[in-house]
Amino acid sequence: MFNDTTSLRTHLATRRSGKPRDMIAPGPDVAALREIIALALRTPDHGKLAPWRIVTVAADQRDALAALLKSAWVRENPGAAGLDLSALDQFAHQAPTLLVLVSTPVAGSKIPVWEQQMSAGAVGMNLLHAAHAHGFVGSWLTGWAAYSPDVAAAFGAQDGDTIVGYFFLGSPARELDERPRPEYDDVVQAWEI
Repeated sequence: MFNDTTSLRTHLATRRSGKPRDMIAPGPDVAALREIIALALRTPDHGKLAPWRIVTVAADQRDALAALLKSAWVRENPGAAGLDLSALDQFAHQAPTLLVLVSTPVAGSKIPVWEQQMSAGAVGMNLLHAAHAHGFVGSWLTGWAAYSPDVAAAFGAQDGDTIVGYFFLGSPARELDERPRPEYDDVVQAWEI
């Protein structure tokens, strides 16, 4: 995909997250999405456990996702019935493409759970890089919907599994603004003995 190291550096320097509500069509078609996911799976995976799953949520499933989110919110928040839950509906309908990344650590493995969860996080970052390499913008969101046991169960999460995040992919409706980044000297230090 990259012809030289300059292109890879440019790619890494220009990747930005977009707001899902500002993403428009087109999103990746079936072939592009398959390639994006295949690239994302090229991640560090100690023990070759593949301790993660990606669930695709098709456009015609967004109403069902909105209903799931609303139902789970009401179950988990007594007194929420009858409140305006349009934000959950909006969440479910953002961006042309939606993927749900689930961390599925292999119980009893000699590989610590934390390493397996980090591998799932690396898949998430690779999803964003692969989407960018294909000319799309991506966003990784969590929030309540990523921590709800009812929602996680609906995506096939078993005991010990968690939703890593919702990955929204599409085309930017406008040019993305750069956000402030940490300064090198603020986050990097030499080890001193």
